Amino acid sequence: MKKNSIRIILALWFSFLIFSCGNNQKIAKQHHKTFLRAPAYPLVTIDPYTSAWSMADQLYDDQVRHWTGKVHSLIGAVRVDGEVFRFMGKEEVPLKEIIPMSKHAIWEGEYTETEPIEGWEQPEFDAKLWKTGKAPFGTPNSKEVNTVWETANIWVRRSFTFPEILDDQEYYLIYSHDDDFELYLNGTEIVNTGNKARRDVVLKIPTELLKKGGENVIAAHCWNRVGWAYVDFGIYTKSLQKEVFTKTATQKEVNLSATQTHYSFACGPVDLQLKFTSPLLPDDLDLLSRPISYIDYELNSNDGNNHDVEIYFEMTPQWAVDEMYQEVEVSKEKVGSVQYLKTGTNEQPVLEKHGDNVRIDWGYAYLAAATNEQSELNIGEYFKAKETFVSNGIGEGGEAISSAKMTEKMPVLSYFHTLGKVNDQSTSGYLMIGYDDLVSIQYFGDNLPAWWTQGGKVTIDDEFEKAVAEHDQIMEKCVDFDNRIWEDAVNAGGKKYADLCVLAFRQAIAAHKLTKDNQGNILFLSKENFSNGSIGTVDVTYPSAPLFLKYNPELLKGMMNPIFYYSESGKWTKPFAAHDVGTYPKANGQTYGGDMPIEECGNMLIMAAAIAKMEGNANYAKAHWEVLTTWANYLKENGLDPENQLCTDDFAGHFAHNTNLSIKAIMGIAGYGMLAEMLGKKEIANTYNMEASQMASEWEKMANDGDHYRLTFDKPGTWSQKYNMVWDKLLGFGIFPKEISEKEISYYLSKQNTYGLPLDNRKTYTKSDWIVWTATLANDQETFQKFIDPLHAYVTNTPDRVPMSDWYETPNAEKVGFQARSVVGGYFIKILDVKP
Repeated sequence: MKKNSIRIILALWFSFLIFSCGNNQKIAKQHHKTFLRAPAYPLVTIDPYTSAWSMADQLYDDQVRHWTGKVHSLIGAVRVDGEVFRFMGKEEVPLKEIIPMSKHAIWEGEYTETEPIEGWEQPEFDAKLWKTGKAPFGTPNSKEVNTVWETANIWVRRSFTFPEILDDQEYYLIYSHDDDFELYLNGTEIVNTGNKARRDVVLKIPTELLKKGGENVIAAHCWNRVGWAYVDFGIYTKSLQKEVFTKTATQKEVNLSATQTHYSFACGPVDLQLKFTSPLLPDDLDLLSRPISYIDYELNSNDGNNHDVEIYFEMTPQWAVDEMYQEVEVSKEKVGSVQYLKTGTNEQPVLEKHGDNVRIDWGYAYLAAATNEQSELNIGEYFKAKETFVSNGIGEGGEAISSAKMTEKMPVLSYFHTLGKVNDQSTSGYLMIGYDDLVSIQYFGDNLPAWWTQGGKVTIDDEFEKAVAEHDQIMEKCVDFDNRIWEDAVNAGGKKYADLCVLAFRQAIAAHKLTKDNQGNILFLSKENFSNGSIGTVDVTYPSAPLFLKYNPELLKGMMNPIFYYSESGKWTKPFAAHDVGTYPKANGQTYGGDMPIEECGNMLIMAAAIAKMEGNANYAKAHWEVLTTWANYLKENGLDPENQLCTDDFAGHFAHNTNLSIKAIMGIAGYGMLAEMLGKKEIANTYNMEASQMASEWEKMANDGDHYRLTFDKPGTWSQKYNMVWDKLLGFGIFPKEISEKEISYYLSKQNTYGLPLDNRKTYTKSDWIVWTATLANDQETFQKFIDPLHAYVTNTPDRVPMSDWYETPNAEKVGFQARSVVGGYFIKILDVKP
C-alpha cells in the first residue's frame, strides 16, 4: 500500500513537471537575440515612408530619425518615486534665427551654374556677373524651391551683416543639401560632405570666423549627382528654452532579432525592458502589410522595494510631414477597444511628392493603445507636456491643440501609463505606432491603396482593433520566425553571417510597399533609397532577391510583375527589360536617365529561373514566356562581349567589355534554357543550354589573366568580383568549370583590405551585398568566413550612423553613398546554398 502510494505521488509529480515545463516553454519561448553594435537600430519599420531608427549606441543619445536622417521625434521617460529618467530620444530645443534659412524667411543670393574662377569662395570675390535668386535652390516642380537649378553644379554666395557677437554665445550653421556639398564662411571651409544628401544639419561655428558689424559671406558649392537637387543654409543661436527630461536612464544592453529590437535600462531602482516589433512576416502578407508597429515595455523593481512608477511616450507630427514648415492637425479618438491620437498635414497633397530624400506628407500618423483605465492619450504642447509629467506623472500639456505650425508651436501626441506600485514582479504594457497613407502608389495612372485595405474594404480602425486582439499571438509568431532566420543563417554561414542577416531583414523589407493592381496581381514595389528614388528598380530587386526566394517567392514576383507588365502592355517597346517603372511612389514608367540592357535582361531571366527552382515548377515563367524569350534572344545577340553601357554598379560609370556583366548574360541564357526544359520545350532548352556553354568557353579564353580573370576583356592586369557566377552554383547549371571560381576566390583573398574586398581594381570601395555573393562561391566554410569577418567588422565599426550602407570604403569603413537600401536582402544568398 505504501509503495503504491509512493508510485502514485511520483507519477503525479512527474506529470506536473512535464506540464509545467511545457507550459513555461509556451509562455516564455526562447528568443534568439543578436548582440552587436549596429550602424543604426531599426525601431518602427513599416515601409519607405514610415521608417524610424536610432542612430546612436544608446537610445537616449540622439533623436529618433527617419532613415533619411530627418527627425521623427519619439521620446520616452519613466517617473520613479517622482524622479524622471529619459530612456528614449532627445528633446529638440529650438534655435533662434540670426541669418534664417528660407523656411523661416526667404533670402536672396548670387549664384552661377557655370564653374567660376579660382577664389570664388573668398569674401572679396566680385560676383556681379552671377545671377540673383531666392533660396532654396533646387529641383523644378517642387513647391518649396524658389530658384530652379537643373544643371549638375551650382555655386551660391550669400552676403550678410552679422549683429553683435557675444563671447559666451554659441552660433550654429544649419544647412540642407543634395548631393555633394562644400561651404565656406568668410573664405574658410567648414563643410565638405562628399557624396551625401541631408536636411537641416546643425554645425557649431567657430566664433572667430564671424565678423562683427561688417560684411560676412557664406559661399557654397553643390554637385547634384543624380535625382533631386537642393541647397539652403542659415545661422542660428540657442534659445532660452531648456531641456525638461535632463536625466537619462542607464542603458544596460541592446540586441536584435529579425523583427524586433530589444533594449534594457536601469531607471534608478527600477529596470525597464523595451521591445520594438515590426511584424514583417513574409509568409503572412496581410500582417506584413498592416501599417502598425508595437512598442512593448516591462518594468520591475531591482532593489526589492516597491516604487511608484509612471511611464511616458510621445511622438510629434514630424512623422507625417516632409518639412517642418507644413501646417498640421491633431485629434483624439476612441474606436472599440482602441484609443488613438492622429496627426497629418492640413493640405493633404496625396501622391504629389516623389523623389529620394523626401518623406510622406499625406495620410495620417497614429499613436494608439488598448483602452485601459490606468493609461491615457493626450495632445499637448512640446515642453508643457513634459513639464506636467515631471510635476505629477500625467501627460497633459496645457492648451488643447487641434492645428499648428510646427515652426511656431510644436504639438505632441503623448501616452502615459500609471503603473502604481512596481515590485520585483514585472508590470507591462504596450502601445502602437501606425500610418494610414490613404493612397500608396500611383501605378500606370491608377491610384492604389495598400494591400491591407483589401481594396478599401478595411479601415485603419479595423487594423488597430486586430492589432490589439492579436498582440500576444503576433509576438509568438515573431519569436518563431526570428528563431528560424537565426538557425537558417547560422547553419549556412556561422554566427557572424547570421548577425548580418538579422540586421538586414527589416531594412530590406521596409524599403518596399505591398499593394496589388486593379486585376489583383501582387505588387511589392521597392524604393531605391538614398540613390535616386526610383521605384521597382530591377537591379535593386536582383541583389535583394535571395531573402524573398527563401521566405516567400510571391514577394519576388510582386517585384518583377511591374517590369513584365511594362513590356507586355506595350508601354515599354525596347527589346530589353526596363531599369525601373518610375520615381517612388509614382510607377508610371521609367524615369532613370540611362538603360541597362544586358543587366536588366539577365536579372529578370535569372530571377525567373530561381523562382522556378524554389517552387519546383516554371508556371510563373510560362505566364511571361514571350517577353522572356525576347530578352533571352537579346542576350544571345549582345551578351558575350557587352558594348559600352551601365550595369548595376552604375556609380562606377560606363565601360565596355565588362566580364562580370558577360557572366550575367550567360547565366540569363542558361536560366532560360532551364525554364524551357521544365516546360517540356526540349529543343529550345538544348539550343540555349548549348549557347550558354559555348559562351562560357569563349568567356574563359577572353577573360583569362593568368592567376585570375579580368575586369574587362580588353584590359590585362585588371580584376573584379565575379559575383554573378554564384547562380551557376546555386541553380546547378555547371556552365563554368569549378576551377574558375576557385582561382578567383584565391586571388580575391590577396586583395582584401581591413573591411573587405574591393569591388574591383579601380577603387578601394566595395558593395557589401556583392561580397556575400562572392563569398558564397567558396567551397568551404573557412574560406567563406574569410570574406564575412571583414564585412562584419565594417558593420560594427563604421563611423557613419545610418541604416546600413551597402557602398563603403574597405580601408576605413566609411560610407561612400547609399543607405537603408533593400539590396541587403542579398546577404541571405548563402542560405540558398544549403541543400535541403
